[in-house]
Amino acid sequence: METRTDHMKYMEGMEVISSDIMDRVIREMNDYDYDSYTESDVKAALSHERCSLEDYKALLSPAALPFLEEMAARAQDETRRHFGNSVYLFTPLYISNYCENYCIYCGFNCHNKIKRAKLDQAGIEKEMEAIAKTGLEEILILTGESRKASDVKYIGEACKTARKYFKMVGLEVYPMNSDEYRYLHECGADYVTVFQETYNSDKYETLHLAGHKRVFPYRFNAQERALMGGMRGVAFAALLGLADFRKDAFATGMHAYLLQKKYPWAEISFSCPRLRPIINNDKINPKDVHEPQLLQIMCAYRIFMPFAGMTISTRERAGFRDHVIGLAATKISAGVSTGIGSHVEGEEEKGDDQFEIADNRNVEEVYDSIIRQGLQPVMNDYVYV
Repeated sequence: METRTDHMKYMEGMEVISSDIMDRVIREMNDYDYDSYTESDVKAALSHERCSLEDYKALLSPAALPFLEEMAARAQDETRRHFGNSVYLFTPLYISNYCENYCIYCGFNCHNKIKRAKLDQAGIEKEMEAIAKTGLEEILILTGESRKASDVKYIGEACKTARKYFKMVGLEVYPMNSDEYRYLHECGADYVTVFQETYNSDKYETLHLAGHKRVFPYRFNAQERALMGGMRGVAFAALLGLADFRKDAFATGMHAYLLQKKYPWAEISFSCPRLRPIINNDKINPKDVHEPQLLQIMCAYRIFMPFAGMTISTRERAGFRDHVIGLAATKISAGVSTGIGSHVEGEEEKGDDQFEIADNRNVEEVYDSIIRQGLQPVMNDYVYV
């Protein structure tokens, strides 16, 4: 049996930065008693022009759930004010599913017996060429968390290839040091997404049993290191259903809020993922995080940080995704596969999926759905610098 190392202790080679944000977020999260908020607190929060931290806490509380309709109306107003009727489209591209971490809820975990694969640069270009033909101009490059199988240079070469086909290149890979993020930015990436999974460090320790991902503070500070490395923007998420979802949602927003204050030029966005079944474990589910609770969280994020982007993934069913892009979400994925090498028509998928998706629509179908709602699909409006 593997020895479980101290999850709060940095491993060799991990950059330690001077930042008090983690301590502040954890302290506020631990002090957050969502059951103490009342109906009057929620009404007061919705009446304020600007959402304070206390208002945000009230909007995430159980007392706010009966006011979901009012929250959705307020969220929609904020979304329209800051984003108009634009909805951005993108797709993820998984280039490797090798992983050195043992995360018990993830299909890529190093002990799960799945078909492993890693695309070479020619394979990556082939996939990107196929994706670009759908009209998409933004791509999110993903790997399993293995420095050995997917080193920084390998990811950098993928970014260089992506720049040939796409106007915006994002990354969702293992956390890195700031100099490595700087190198990847120079290769063409300008956005980094990192899921903290859960902000409860004790629960985190029981879910991440081995590998670099086990180190809680290194993962927590990834977005700040990415900004230090010159990335334009960063995205935050907790995987809802792993722990107390209200505290995790609160901490996610607090983390983004404090980093925005420290780096006011940075573009901030949220993802809102729930647990999904994986290969060899179809019983994994988001427990008490049902669609109303998920919508509550999304609306609270939007009201608290009205200028932040928000992505709704294919973890959710098509009907729910179509509903929330008219309310709080500003970005939606399309033509998604979480397997390796599955975008080229007529070719067999080379590696197994990370999790089961719930919306299998292609780019054209998602695009048309956005149009039918009177919204404007946007492929890209950024210039890489």
